Formats: sequence, structure tokens, C-alpha cells
Amino acid sequence: MTDHQTFLDRAVDLAIANVADGGGPFGAVVVRDGVVVGEGANRVTATLDPTAHAEVVAIRAACRAAGDFSLVGATVYASCEPCPLCLSAALWARVDAVVHAADRHAAAGAGFDDAVFHGLLDPTPDLAAWPLRRLHVPTPRSHEPFDAWARTTDRTDY
Repeated sequence: MTDHQTFLDRAVDLAIANVADGGGPFGAVVVRDGVVVGEGANRVTATLDPTAHAEVVAIRAACRAAGDFSLVGATVYASCEPCPLCLSAALWARVDAVVHAADRHAAAGAGFDDAVFHGLLDPTPDLAAWPLRRLHVPTPRSHEPFDAWARTTDRTDY
């Protein structure tokens, strides 16, 4: 059995256990240097948090365990192909790779179809197609937060 299989199995086990606990069928683990440093299951409904996807929960746990927002050198193993939110979280966490078991088509077949989100985040999106309104309203003070950031000498750049 490969390490990939071991960690994917753990993600699947988490997903199954989460379903038994009343949650969604998604689980994820974050692995660095062959060691699980964070685990998570979809907690969207349990916590009323639409961002509490399994991968995000696992990334949050791994970052807490690491004491760092960066997970360079880590891999996210997911029971299912990550949605755009989870892929974005993985990018922000700077993980090296994402490995998944089921794909988005399997998720759609189970009633979890995020194809519209994948489509919205195409590199050349039609902004009129977004399900929320986007409006840019510059103000005379728009730059102030960035100016304050630039003046801060003890900041952590990211």
C-alpha cells in the first residue's frame, strides 16, 4: 500500500465518520514529512460556516499545529476533488500538492455539484454571470489601509 493510499484512506474514513455524525461526506488530511499534521471533515452544517469544508478544516488544524500559516512541504489528501474554495485555501497555505480520491463528477452524482463555481473562476470569467453583485467604489480613503500596512515595520509579509 502506498503512502498516498494510506492517507487517502484516512480522508475517506473521516468522511464516512462525518456522515455518521450528521455532516457532509468529505474528509481531508494534511501530511508533512510522512506525518499527519491536520485532519478535518466537512463541518459546514454543524458549525453553520459555509467555509468549513474538510480541506479548509484540515488546513486550519495543520496551521495551528505548525504554528504557522504556511504549509510548505505539505500535501493535502482529500476524499474528493477539492472545490475552488478548498483549492484557494491550499494555494494560500502554500501546500505542495493536493491528492484526491473521488472526482467532482462523483460529487455531482451525489448531489454536490460545484461546477458553477469552477466555471465562475475560469481565468476569463464573465463577471455578469456571477451570482453576487460586484461593484468597485473607490473612496478618497481607499489607500489608507495599505498605507498603514506599508508603515508597519514589524509586519509579517505574505
